[in-house]
Amino acid sequence: MKKKKIILTGGGTAGHVTPNLALIPKLKDLGYEVEYIGTKEGIEKNLVLGENIRYHEISSGKLRRYFDIKNFTDPIKVIKGIWQAKNIIKKIKPNVVFSKGGFVAVPVVIGAYLNKIPVIAHESDITPGLANKLSMPYCSKICVTFPESLKNLKGDKGVLTGTPIREELFKGKKSEAIKICEFKEDKPILLIIGGSLGSKVINDSIREILDELLLRYNIIHICGKGNLEKALVRKEGYKQFEYVKEELAHFMQGADLVISRAGANVIFELLALKKPNILIPLSKKSSRGDQILNAASFKKSGYSVVIEEEKLTGEKLKNEINLLYENKEKYTLNMNKSPIKNGVDNIINLIENISI
Repeated sequence: MKKKKIILTGGGTAGHVTPNLALIPKLKDLGYEVEYIGTKEGIEKNLVLGENIRYHEISSGKLRRYFDIKNFTDPIKVIKGIWQAKNIIKKIKPNVVFSKGGFVAVPVVIGAYLNKIPVIAHESDITPGLANKLSMPYCSKICVTFPESLKNLKGDKGVLTGTPIREELFKGKKSEAIKICEFKEDKPILLIIGGSLGSKVINDSIREILDELLLRYNIIHICGKGNLEKALVRKEGYKQFEYVKEELAHFMQGADLVISRAGANVIFELLALKKPNILIPLSKKSSRGDQILNAASFKKSGYSVVIEEEKLTGEKLKNEINLLYENKEKYTLNMNKSPIKNGVDNIINLIENISI
């Protein structure tokens, strides 16, 4: 029997890669030969190579909604990437291509279309990002995470699948988190996740009230590359990291409360793990507003407390943390009632049904 092949793509941020990684174990179990197309410098390269997946590099320019001088040169990179992807896909002859979005995905999706290979894309947020908007005409199916997203899709392309959650997140241990962080006192653990690039506004707000918080909580702070505060390295009960990988499962399982941005991947991980949380979505000044919509949906469902970035202060954050801890059972109960499940099986079934 001929072995099935699949090409995964997506990159630019960890959020465009980790859902792909969640699919890999199940795809391998089903006998798929899995390969990946990404960029030379993107975050996706190191993440994928760590999974022992064959990785192919292509050229790709960043897609922007705003004016930038690179808008005149990046389209040339995209066109070059399309032909590179087309040739790679022609050589591999995959049964299907799965795209998680990000600027690298556009050339790959078009390259697959030119080879008459079916493409399934996944959109995590309520409204599609620019890369997925450009890719949609070339896709056979588009998986979405929020029911609200279906109204943004024409015809019968949209499929409500949920988002893929990495299986290893369910295998973390609180005891390991305590050991890694060398916490000596038995206090509730507060985990802060600022996104793969970190968040200065969240980092500053936490550090402003750090001493007060440490009276009640042990704190794990994932603050982003270059954002470690040297003066706090040996602070008792406070452990900071630029980025974590293997440790994340232990930190997520060990956390009693989580403060996070509102990217769709992380908030659905929090929902799957039933972690009471405070979401601080990126403002419209620095994003297209997708995190604001994500956070609003979770607040409406009773899964999250939401603080607008413009209204964030240390004092407000401290009060909301304490209030959330006092009412954490209410949020956990709401999350336990959620009909939204891990999207891995739904997406795998779609891949199986559409493979040629």
